[in-house]
Amino acid sequence: MTDVAFDRAVTDPAPVQPASRPNLDKGFNPLTLILFFGILAAGLLFVAYSIYVDINATGTRVTTYLPYILLFVALLIALGFEFVNGFHDTANAVATVIYTHSLPAEIAVMWSGFFNFLGVLLSSGAVAFGIVSLLPVELILQVGSSAGFAMVFALLIAAILWNLGTWFFGLPASSSHTLIGSIIGVGVANAVMRGRDGTSGVDWSKATEIGYALLLSPLFGFICAAVLLLLLKFIVRNPALYAAPEGNKAPPVWIRGLLIATCTGVSFAHGSNDGQKGMGLIMLILIGTVPTAYALNRALPESQVAQFQKTSEAASKVISAKGAGHSIIGDPRPAVTQYIALHELNDGTYPSLAVLVKDVGDQVARYGTLSKVPAEAVGNTRNDMYLTSEAIRFLMKDKANDLNKDEIAVLNTYKGSLDAATKFIPNWVKIAVAIALGLGTMIGWKRIVITVGEKIGKSHLTYAQGASAELVAAATIGAADVFGLPVSTTHVLSSGVAGTMAANGSGLQWSTIRNLLMAWVLTLPCAIMLSATLYVIFSRMF
Repeated sequence: MTDVAFDRAVTDPAPVQPASRPNLDKGFNPLTLILFFGILAAGLLFVAYSIYVDINATGTRVTTYLPYILLFVALLIALGFEFVNGFHDTANAVATVIYTHSLPAEIAVMWSGFFNFLGVLLSSGAVAFGIVSLLPVELILQVGSSAGFAMVFALLIAAILWNLGTWFFGLPASSSHTLIGSIIGVGVANAVMRGRDGTSGVDWSKATEIGYALLLSPLFGFICAAVLLLLLKFIVRNPALYAAPEGNKAPPVWIRGLLIATCTGVSFAHGSNDGQKGMGLIMLILIGTVPTAYALNRALPESQVAQFQKTSEAASKVISAKGAGHSIIGDPRPAVTQYIALHELNDGTYPSLAVLVKDVGDQVARYGTLSKVPAEAVGNTRNDMYLTSEAIRFLMKDKANDLNKDEIAVLNTYKGSLDAATKFIPNWVKIAVAIALGLGTMIGWKRIVITVGEKIGKSHLTYAQGASAELVAAATIGAADVFGLPVSTTHVLSSGVAGTMAANGSGLQWSTIRNLLMAWVLTLPCAIMLSATLYVIFSRMF
């Protein structure tokens, strides 16, 4: 085929019959519904049994059931967020395979649900604690208090409400965007209620880092998907790849395999990235309600505890040298907490941190292993470790820290030892989130699938457009997971579809693009206001 003939074939395809709309109304059969509710019930029982086993292993005697009732409610809300996240974001993975007739809708959502499940199980955990570090340090240290519960309930309920609202109107809004806005809202409200400037309630350096990821990922998706489509046209000279489906006819086997593979990649990457957001919040809930079992990583081997002593001594020497000539009297924690909240070095920062590092080292040395830390000391030990880790994190980024590369390396190694002891995720938490996200993927997907499949471009989605958008989305989300950054699957995929439509000259439906942009712009401020309001209400209720 000549270049002229090929270009005419890919820009002006002439299918035998127009592509038909896929069947989106076929319901699940009763056996599927029974299986769905069976897995849901089994998941809840598994969570309850796992918590019982973990608490029993610590030898803690249960004297009141109130904390466990709060724990159960909080876990239901956290898993509910992941469930809503699943059906809100399903369309991003399955819209292309459904609208190219590569898979029937009911098979596509079950396939996507399974690989979301696997993505959560095999995730690294880096994103989970990146989200948590946005929260105000004083609330994290007192997460088991009434203010801590108000924080968790406010941010989760705000995120769920906004996700449900945008889903109802068929808008592919970002669950990541929503959750981060909710966290910022809680931080600002907490600072104002404590008489401080609202901007002091959030780790803005981390928020900015995450904000850049959320801001740039849709632009990256649009441009890269457009470029990939044009590159495909240049390299793969097969007109069938650039045509819309013929009626209800499935695509050729090799194209179908490519589209299913890209759908699988996006589903897995979505589970790996988005599933971690719920994990971090669930760990906060567990630390606040059952600190004896979850505040410290009791499964840490004794060899790592011994290594902790070495890294602690090395870090203590570095920090003590920086604080030489100054001394403190009394509790060092308020000064360290103030540094984390305000990010301002003063004469008391290094000596206070040096005392805290020594205290942490003494506590670990006293017990020999984390599994032997007494129940009454667990919370304090964990808080001291968390404070020290966060202070070191900010010190290493602070331009006024006068630390050299070797000193930073020593502190970074010590921080890794602290994080191994405090930032861990039990396997049962991963499984519970995986079940919630996987089951959510199979429910309520239709509204947003229609938006992605029919309302972004003016012409029917072609095979190459679907594959290009999905490949870029999977690669972007996978890279973000490696670097511990939360990105929006929704934004990357929908902007990728728009990019392929623009590159193909198919035209865009600007009313839909306008609505998507409005949702993208409004999500952050609306989530902030909603969570801040709920936090104020809950703080007065609890």
